[in-house]
Amino acid sequence: MSVIGYILFGLVVGVVGKLIMPGRDPGGFIITILLGIAGALVGGFLGRSLGMYGEGEPAGFVMAVIGSIILLAIYRMVAGRRA
Repeated sequence: MSVIGYILFGLVVGVVGKLIMPGRDPGGFIITILLGIAGALVGGFLGRSLGMYGEGEPAGFVMAVIGSIILLAIYRMVAGRRA
């Protein structure tokens, strides 16, 4: 998949992660989407590295959403303490 494909995939995953984990985010919608992109990359990389699934399998979407939610939760904890 190309870099643009990963970004678009991460955008979709970020939106899904935001829908699963509603609430006010300290950084707003753009930060949430960027965290979704990062979560998709990290979750996808870890899942493929551990041999859980191959390239293009539906399990990759699930791992990307899980990675997105985890990064969003960590961001909320860290950014919430600063405010």
